[in-house]
Amino acid sequence: MKLLVIQTAFIGDAILATALLEKLHHAYPAAKIDYLVRKGNESLFKEHPYLHELLVWDKTANKLGNLLNMAGQIRKAKYDYVINAHRHTSSAFLTAFSGAQHRFGFDSSVLSVFFTKRFPHLIGNGKHETERNQDLIREITDDHTARPRLYPSKADEEKISVLLKTNSPSPQPYICIAPASVWFTKQFPAAKWIEFIGKRKDIRTPVYLLGSPADHVLCEQIVGSCPDATVINMCGKISLLESAVLIKGAVMNYVNDSAPLHIASSMNAPVTAIFLSTVPRFGFGPLSDQSRIIETKEKLSCKPCGLHGFKACPKKHFHCATTIQTDSLL
Repeated sequence: MKLLVIQTAFIGDAILATALLEKLHHAYPAAKIDYLVRKGNESLFKEHPYLHELLVWDKTANKLGNLLNMAGQIRKAKYDYVINAHRHTSSAFLTAFSGAQHRFGFDSSVLSVFFTKRFPHLIGNGKHETERNQDLIREITDDHTARPRLYPSKADEEKISVLLKTNSPSPQPYICIAPASVWFTKQFPAAKWIEFIGKRKDIRTPVYLLGSPADHVLCEQIVGSCPDATVINMCGKISLLESAVLIKGAVMNYVNDSAPLHIASSMNAPVTAIFLSTVPRFGFGPLSDQSRIIETKEKLSCKPCGLHGFKACPKKHFHCATTIQTDSLL
């Protein structure tokens, strides 16, 4: 049996869809399972033990040409099942014209009429995204929803081990903070992170700041504003899978409603997730055994203001962030 799972959205979505890989492998251990992701996300899955092949679609250059080439590659592979966890027209096109006997996906696109099975994707009804994805394969597996999971390599683990020993010769607890987000209204303000770091009882407990190279300036601002604390800026210095290893070993990880939250879930790492303009009932909350959710205690008529966030607060006051007391993170 040959199966293809499609999730060409952003990092967090691609991580959450790995729960499908877990389920399908355990239901069909001899099956060849392929995974299609967008270019930029492929490094997360380079060591995944259940994947036969990782397909990568480059959306940044010659998007349409690459889409048509990918469609041809998929059709040539002769999959038995194509399972599409993405909801946009492009992935619906790949699914519809895959030639697979079984084509499962959500009903969001007009091209879903060409699926053999299509399912609603309802946000706000209490279902987690992993449960919504599970609906796609329930009839060919079972009712149990698996967790997403990443598989860092031994080399990833060794690099983080060396990093920890470099910063502290004797093992000691540490925390991680991922302070940034693509969306302004999902990002806990830098001043709040600085205040929180300074309030901790053990000010010398190392704090590792995680993010992409684009987050380096923000994290340097935090480092420079915490002279009495041990704060280490890791932005752009370690890979996503190496970050996953660092997150796994932390006594707590502090994140926004963004990709590091889902990395923590995939590693079953302790996590405190801060929701500002969005809300957990959208279905993207933490899945770790040890997890906490922080939100404002104020009753705001404008929260939530959107599913994904905005570049600026639509009301221009950002009360969903500014009214959160940093004591609640302690």
